[in-house]
Amino acid sequence: MNLKSLLSSFFLLFVLTNMYSQTTVVDSFLYGGISRDYRIYIPSVYNGINPVPLVFNLHGYGSVNSAQEVYGDFRPIADTANFIIVAPNGSFDGSNKRFWNTFGGSSVDDIGFISALIDTVSAYYNIDTTRIYSTGMSNGGFMSYQLACFLGNRITAIASVTGTMTHFYFGTCTPPKPTPVMQIHGTLDATVPYVGNLAFVHVDTLVNFWVNFNNCSPTPIYNLLPDIVPTDGCVAEHYAYQNGTNNSSVELYKIIGGGHSWPGAPVNINITNMDFSASKEIWRFFSQYKLDQLNNINIKIQPNTIRVFPNPSNNTFSVWFNNNETRNINVYNTLGMLVYSISTNDQQITIELEEKGVYFLLPDYNHRAIKMVKQ
Repeated sequence: MNLKSLLSSFFLLFVLTNMYSQTTVVDSFLYGGISRDYRIYIPSVYNGINPVPLVFNLHGYGSVNSAQEVYGDFRPIADTANFIIVAPNGSFDGSNKRFWNTFGGSSVDDIGFISALIDTVSAYYNIDTTRIYSTGMSNGGFMSYQLACFLGNRITAIASVTGTMTHFYFGTCTPPKPTPVMQIHGTLDATVPYVGNLAFVHVDTLVNFWVNFNNCSPTPIYNLLPDIVPTDGCVAEHYAYQNGTNNSSVELYKIIGGGHSWPGAPVNINITNMDFSASKEIWRFFSQYKLDQLNNINIKIQPNTIRVFPNPSNNTFSVWFNNNETRNINVYNTLGMLVYSISTNDQQITIELEEKGVYFLLPDYNHRAIKMVKQ
């Protein structure tokens, strides 16, 4: 190679490298009749030549993507680990607050939007589509679980900070593959209680579901993290459930005395644990997994102890249980709206639904949902 060619090659490499170096791109597109905007962070080491991972960083309810970009900051990590960060905005609810459609009652298709956003980003940047991950704070954590359940063919692994799932979506969750999951949650979280409530699933119940679904060891490796900042008012326990299908795993950071906050955040609000960085641990967890290593797995589904017949039905449904324990029966439509509810210890009941459509029956908080179709 002559000197002129060598200089031209160096110049091209310089242009490619500095074209993207530590750049934040703000853009939007129309999806579902709504203008959806997002921020993309391009790390300093990205050159456009080699495919890189993609990390979704989702804001909480009432927050925005620019705030989440700073609060749960992955940018310094991306600058060395070489991955692209996408921070989209949720749409506006009736109170003019941004949200992700994870609580029911809305027709906004956020799952479709995220899928379309993957396609959009991949069209402009060299994305490794086997390494696409999602994390988020609170409502963003809820949304990450939605993606694991209903877009798991594209999302490799997820992490939730202070988020869980609603009972409805938990009951209807149908992951297409083993999905590595990390949950970070404070025991004194007053916004999304660790122990759950009538709307939200108990964190331990959620973790146990993914441990069982991924066929991980039910006995975790336990560590109490060093209390290096005793003034933060809380300590962190780490549970690692390993040896799942295709080396999938589930990890739980249980912040004893912690509140609704992101560990290691630049501001200490709501009792923030400062003994570790949630962002660093999330990337450490994500970086282990590729989609093609987790796909094409036959999942063993436990048989239902509940039968619904006839199903589909033109009129009424008969629901049969294998015992006469008292249980709560809830039926939801596809918008997550409760349309029928009863508490009973009968072994067989009859349910009549007025309108045609698809419904989901949830016997109680610990059973999977049963799909019901009225023709």
